[in-house]
Amino acid sequence: MDYDVFNGDADGICALIQLRLAEPRPDATLVTGVKRDIQLLERVSSQDLGRVTALDISFDKNREQVIRLLGAGAEIFFCDHHFAGEVPEHACLDVLISPAAEVCTSALVNGRLRGRFTEWASVGAFGDNLDVTADKLIANLDHAVDREALRQLGVCVNYNAYGASLADLHFAPAELYERMGQFESPSTLIEEDGQLFETLTEAYRQDMHLANTAPRAVEDNEIAVISLPDAAWARRVSGVYGNDLANQSPDRAHAVLTDIDGGYLVSVRAPLNNRSGADEVCRQFETGGGRAAAAGINKLPHAELGRFIDTLRAQWA
Repeated sequence: MDYDVFNGDADGICALIQLRLAEPRPDATLVTGVKRDIQLLERVSSQDLGRVTALDISFDKNREQVIRLLGAGAEIFFCDHHFAGEVPEHACLDVLISPAAEVCTSALVNGRLRGRFTEWASVGAFGDNLDVTADKLIANLDHAVDREALRQLGVCVNYNAYGASLADLHFAPAELYERMGQFESPSTLIEEDGQLFETLTEAYRQDMHLANTAPRAVEDNEIAVISLPDAAWARRVSGVYGNDLANQSPDRAHAVLTDIDGGYLVSVRAPLNNRSGADEVCRQFETGGGRAAAAGINKLPHAELGRFIDTLRAQWA
């Protein structure tokens, strides 16, 4: 049995779309979830294993499961751009990982496929707030595209992935992947499935309007910490709002705190003009991880808020 395991955000979805346009695997079992569900390989059975594709999830958080699946006879392709830690060598493990700040999984897949589906790669990059990377990909196209429409699609698909559970999302990531993956390009999707594009865009607009009224717990030249309530809309914008703030103030680091039971869901964005350190901050807390430019903590206890703000300030003071 084959498995396609992917992060439920724009980068994970667009990376898989590219691979399956190039090499269809219609019988593969899809394994995904909300954006913060990254230990996805634990959901893959050791029985009757074939090929496992893992996209846009941390190797470091899935290392033990990779070893388990290799031992069970799987062939694994693992592509990602987060901190990886030690990667074992194995004849059945094909790894394509780069933690470089301007790289995303969709861009890595685009390179592997020699630019066959670059429009989809650009949507994944826009979703990860890597506009410069996306623009470089678009520049390689031999045809004109609506750059702003591709960017909006990437941002909105990324927005759709945030939530404490699938109930918070407008579309389950597996459903969204299957709907988007019917189209050879995102330009065709926007033209022929305008309802999907419009639904995500309007939902994003409404939630971001609410976010813009949220109080700042801390705001100075170096860092800003924004507090959101325990509400579905707040969980949905917890990541994309951080991206929006980073774009507005590129010299400042931002943290968006969303109240959850017993603590906070945390999204951290390094300054756009210094895309480093977000993962270092978040890995100092038990449920933290991510990449240099953007990282998060799945649950920061209320009692650790002071230490978190001190750590944030120390990183970018």
